[in-house]
Amino acid sequence: MSRPGSGARRHGDPRNLISIGDLGPDVADGIEEVMRLTDSFVEVSERAIPKVPTLRGRTVVSLFFEDSTRTRLSFETAAKRLSADTMTFSVGTSSVKKGESLRDTVETIEAMGVDAIVVRHASSGVPRQVAQWAEASVINAGDGWHEHPTQALLDCYTIRQRAGGVAGKRIAIVGDVKHSRVARSDVGAFTALGAEVTLVAPPTLLPPSLDGWPVKVSHDLDSVLASTDVCYLLRMQRERMSEALVPSLREYTALYGLTARRADLLPEHALIMHPGPMNRGVEIAAEVAERQGAVIVDQVRNGVAVRMAVLFLLLGSGTEWGGESDR
Repeated sequence: MSRPGSGARRHGDPRNLISIGDLGPDVADGIEEVMRLTDSFVEVSERAIPKVPTLRGRTVVSLFFEDSTRTRLSFETAAKRLSADTMTFSVGTSSVKKGESLRDTVETIEAMGVDAIVVRHASSGVPRQVAQWAEASVINAGDGWHEHPTQALLDCYTIRQRAGGVAGKRIAIVGDVKHSRVARSDVGAFTALGAEVTLVAPPTLLPPSLDGWPVKVSHDLDSVLASTDVCYLLRMQRERMSEALVPSLREYTALYGLTARRADLLPEHALIMHPGPMNRGVEIAAEVAERQGAVIVDQVRNGVAVRMAVLFLLLGSGTEWGGESDR
């Protein structure tokens, strides 16, 4: 008997979620599968006792080499609501401080009999490497500038929940696209579902090359707001910057911050989104984050149900992304 989700398929990774591209031969179908299952887990989360026995006996470990609040707690809550056992790896109190290698850390965790490893790391490619060493399923919770696939899934679900779907929506992703793994996953997911995506940023905060990115580009936020259905704001990731890419935060806010004045330019139906943590007063004004169209809290709430769906599909369903397993 093979492990859940271990059957062969034509594209992507049958037992891991490292990239949006791992969702199957047709990414849109893979996303829709997660969305449909998330509907069920939203209902579970609204119960008086929000718990089901689906993953009882399974163990999920959080292997976070970067600080995190939303993502780590969301995955741990998701696993517990599915009745899985959880373990949390803390770099500060681990043998990494004594010089233990990443591979030895992974093999140590594997020896404890875990079923899924949720990995967050400052270096791109680490979750993919962990998947080469581990028999457990690996879920990318953010790696460097690369991807953050479950963030993209919860963003798609939030738009679907609040606006009926992603297809045909005009989505502006504003800010530090260059250093944003969220932007990379969101562009892949949004465009796969039929959205029109515009990146809005100064040239210094865009990737060196946008070859292969199915997007438009603008350097003028004011010019795109009136035709925007979703305004997705990114924070300035100063911890990933090795040089000064904008003259000052004040000038950045003056040109690219979603101030109250700019928010008034958005259509009445427009959604305002942010992956967190927010730098209020920089990329978004404090009062704008509280507007009716701001769905930032919804994103966090939906993150639990989406991650329940991902864990279920990898560990509990016996199917892989986009096809039947040979279990």
